[in-house]
Amino acid sequence: MRFGALTLVLSAGLFSFVRAQAPAAGNVSSPSDRSITLDVTVTDKSGKPVPDLQEEDFTLLDDKHPQKISSFQANAANSRTEDPPLQVILLIDAVNTSLRGMGDLRLQVEKFLKQDGGRLSLPTSLVVMTDTSQGQTAATRDGNVLTQTLDSKQTGVREIGRSGGFYGGEDRVGVSLNTLAMLATKEASQPGRKLLVWLSPGWPLLSGPNVELTTKDEEGIFAEVVRLSTALRDARITLYAVDPLGMEDAGSFQTFYYQSFLGGVTSASKAQNGNLALQVLAVQSGGVVLNSSNDTAGAIANCLADARAFYTLTFGAPRAEHPNEYHSLQVKIGKPKLKVRTRTGYYAQP
Repeated sequence: MRFGALTLVLSAGLFSFVRAQAPAAGNVSSPSDRSITLDVTVTDKSGKPVPDLQEEDFTLLDDKHPQKISSFQANAANSRTEDPPLQVILLIDAVNTSLRGMGDLRLQVEKFLKQDGGRLSLPTSLVVMTDTSQGQTAATRDGNVLTQTLDSKQTGVREIGRSGGFYGGEDRVGVSLNTLAMLATKEASQPGRKLLVWLSPGWPLLSGPNVELTTKDEEGIFAEVVRLSTALRDARITLYAVDPLGMEDAGSFQTFYYQSFLGGVTSASKAQNGNLALQVLAVQSGGVVLNSSNDTAGAIANCLADARAFYTLTFGAPRAEHPNEYHSLQVKIGKPKLKVRTRTGYYAQP
């Protein structure tokens, strides 16, 4: 499948996007179809997914206003109530991970794939992202097949270095966002929920006191925030950011600075480069950020635990008053000591 290119251009702190024949990512809804689908994970105080909740346990708020749930489904992996085909995508990021880190990462991924004799609980595909290739394998439950594929992939040679300074950073951001957009475009045509586990310390945030943006830069960032947010929602992708460097990276600035950008971007004037960080997009999609363990295989398993029990809610979005109108989302549970994760917002159209 061939996708249009997304070219990201930065110059002296300027951040703008130029799309060359890029297809719209995700499904295109008609103005009269404002249906929003949310995949919701509910966990107890130990972090385990909670099954057997009923529709009346849920309250859905759009910009703090209660909304009627038009459809409700409880899902459990490998059960008859599962919304098929629930899929897993493991993405090994060779662009933003150091060469030394890549060796350990490959071993950890192989460890995960070979568990239980290579019998995977969910259909799983593999993406090895380099600066020249981002191909995706077919989904399979045979971890040994994916291990063989991984062994055949070359990830040690790259043109973009992690130490390439600001301009090396802009190239890495461009490759990363382009890959995410392509995956969302492809998966939007496939039914069911997808758990995308992105194994990477993340691409550069390119934000800070020394980065100045023009109005045009802000408009470009905002347009890309809207596009990726909508694409991930349309494709029903929940994104997980797993840092394979673990404790080696735990004290770095990037492991917590992303938290400054978690709020929804309501207008172009408030857009910053950091709003497109991997960790930010993960949290906003309802996923998690794991960056303090060297057990990457265990971290992957923790992400996929979300598939054991989750809920799918649908509601009709209010009509927007202007293009790209941001709406915050919140789902509450009428039972104590339970935590909820789902998409934190969406962009509505008139």
